[in-house]
Amino acid sequence: MNKIPNRQAICEVLMEKAAKDKDIVVLCSDSRGSASLVPYAQEFPEQFVEVGIAEQNLVSIAAGLAKCGKKAFAVSPACFLSTRSYEQTKVDCAYSDTNVTLVGISGGVSYGALGMSHHSAQDIAAMSAIPNMRVYLPSDRFQTKHLIDSLLLDEKTAYIRVGRNPVEDVYEEENCPFEMNKATLLTEGSDAAIVACGEMVRPALDAAMLLKEQGIYVSVLDMYCVKPIDREAIIRAAKNAKVIISVEEHSPFGGLGSMVSQIVSEECPKKVINLALPDAPVITGTSKEVFDYYGLNAQGIAKTVKENLS
Repeated sequence: MNKIPNRQAICEVLMEKAAKDKDIVVLCSDSRGSASLVPYAQEFPEQFVEVGIAEQNLVSIAAGLAKCGKKAFAVSPACFLSTRSYEQTKVDCAYSDTNVTLVGISGGVSYGALGMSHHSAQDIAAMSAIPNMRVYLPSDRFQTKHLIDSLLLDEKTAYIRVGRNPVEDVYEEENCPFEMNKATLLTEGSDAAIVACGEMVRPALDAAMLLKEQGIYVSVLDMYCVKPIDREAIIRAAKNAKVIISVEEHSPFGGLGSMVSQIVSEECPKKVINLALPDAPVITGTSKEVFDYYGLNAQGIAKTVKENLS
């Protein structure tokens, strides 16, 4: 079982690149430990800015540094980064077209027992609604590294959400197909199509394996690029399927499921089921306990597919 969380993978890439590129600067809001950034701060103190618990300042300072030619990565818990600094994100980063990558750590229900104040179940919808903002939810450590490498090559604003805990690998280090802003097709099947993002990709893939044992064949799309979303991949998968299931660690409103439903209804109307967190404060527990309770695991996803094929 993998023991490297995606946040650590981000730090590893940034450390490797920062050694050769002095324009890379990382900022955080009293969260270097939570973000696995302690090694970076120790190795590159002149390329690290600690702003304290001040998320609005974090984003505005990052935008200012970007306007001075820096490649700024602003890191903070997703629950705060996507809400407390929303205006700064909209105006200073996206509207001003600055080279800032916002990294929301401990996304979704990663903080578990800390409850609704520390959950980020609205960030996909909120960030996607901002013009000029790209939204990414990488599924494992290998894809995370490819994503950071790619973001370092452009000068556009982006928001990344990663969880707190290690997730089981979806890919292999030497076999991680990646194309910027293009979904990855993990399995092919004509019975159903599952479109998942972030930590939901692995259980979606496991669900496909369970269903295959029962003679049900499904396509699984790793939609790490929620915005811009890969419309063509969704249309291809939907045309070949009887039902489409979207899976996300997010509110049922305005996230991946809403986007998939819109595209399918426009291009090839079929039944779309959105598996997501409820429109209510979620139960208290670890990520796994929450996922199990709401059917956001392999068994729950497989059950949903079977129920909607009957």
